[in-house]
Amino acid sequence: MNIGIAGAGLCGRLLAWQLLRAGHRVTLFERDGSGAQSAGFIAAAMLAPFSEAVAGSADILTPGLQALQDWPAWLAQLARDSGCAVPFGCEGSVVVAHGSDRAELHWFYRRLQGMAAPAAGDCRLLDGPALRQLEPGLGAFTQGLWLPGEGWLDNRALYQALDGAIVALGGQWRQGHTVSAVTPAGLVTDGATLPFERVLDCRGFGARDQLANFRGVRGEVLRVYTPEVQLRRPVRLMHPRYQLYVVPRPAGIYVIGATEIESESLAPVTVRSCLELLSALYTVHPGFAEAQVLEARAHCRPAFADHLPHIIQRGALLQVNGLYRHGYLLAPAVVNSVLSLLAGGEVLAPVQHEVADGPNLTCQRPPARPRGIKP
Repeated sequence: MNIGIAGAGLCGRLLAWQLLRAGHRVTLFERDGSGAQSAGFIAAAMLAPFSEAVAGSADILTPGLQALQDWPAWLAQLARDSGCAVPFGCEGSVVVAHGSDRAELHWFYRRLQGMAAPAAGDCRLLDGPALRQLEPGLGAFTQGLWLPGEGWLDNRALYQALDGAIVALGGQWRQGHTVSAVTPAGLVTDGATLPFERVLDCRGFGARDQLANFRGVRGEVLRVYTPEVQLRRPVRLMHPRYQLYVVPRPAGIYVIGATEIESESLAPVTVRSCLELLSALYTVHPGFAEAQVLEARAHCRPAFADHLPHIIQRGALLQVNGLYRHGYLLAPAVVNSVLSLLAGGEVLAPVQHEVADGPNLTCQRPPARPRGIKP
C-alpha cells in the first residue's frame, strides 16, 4: 500500500517506521526536517502511567502499563534497524513534597490506591532513610512515594534513530514541505495534490483548523546541565498550584517542566514560568543552583475535550491526533490502533475511533481561552 503521512513528529515518525516494517511504501512530509518544532521533540518523554492516571484519567493506567512493556521491545528493534541505541530508563519514579505540602503527597497516594489496578498496590510510601537509599540526591525530603516501573526515554535520540530507520527501510522524506490540507485522496502541498492510497494526518497542533472540539494546551520546558546533581529517576514535586517534574538525561542533563497553560500561544517561555520552575527546582536539590540553563522552549500539546487520543476516519484518510501530555505513554496504543485499522481490525483502549461522514474537513474554531497556570 502506498501511504502518505503529514507531520513527522512523534506519531508520524513512529507510524512511518512501523508501516515500512510491515511492507508498505511510505512518504513522510515535514515542514521542518529535524522535527525540532514538534511537541514530541520538546517534551520530557516520561513513561509515567501511575502519575499521569492520578493527574488525568484512570483510563490511561492500563494502556500506560502496557507501554512500559512495549517500549523496550520497540527500542531494541529500532536499534537493529537504525544502528542507534536510544537511552532509556525504567527504574521507577519518585514523588516528593516539602513538609508544608505533605497533604498533596498523601492525596496523590490515596487517589492512586483507589484505582482498580493490581499494579497500583506495588506503589508505596518511603520514609526519609529509605528514600535516600533509593535516590541519595533527595536528602531534603523526609518522605516520598515510590512508583516502580515508571521511566523515561531520550526523545531527541529517538527522533534521530527513527530518521535513520526510515531511510534504511526505504521510506521517502519530503522535508521542508508544508502540508496545507489533507483529503481522503491525497495531501496538498506546494499548491498540488499528491495522491496516495491511504493518508495519515499526524500534524498535531498544526491540524487544529480541521478538527472539532480540539485545542492546544501550552507547555513550557527547560533543559539544564549540572554535574553536581545525580538523579537516576524522574522526580515529581507536589505543590498546590503545580507539579514540577525533573527527568534525567545522559551526561548530566535534566528536563524540567510543570506548566500547563490554557493558551494556544507559541511565544517564548515567560518570566513567570521560568521563575516558578527554577525556584522549585532549587528546592529539589541545591546543586541545581549552579546548573547551566541550556534551553527554554514552549509548545502546544494537541488535545481533544476528553484529553484522549482520537483516530478520525474519513474514507482513506485517518486523522491521528490528541496525544496531549501522554504522547510517549500512549504512543504504542495509538500506533498499534492505526496498524489494526489499516488491517481491518479495531482500535485499542483508550484511543477513540470516529467514523466521519462527508468530506468537510473545516471546523469553526472556538474563542481563545484565557491564559493562566492550571491549579
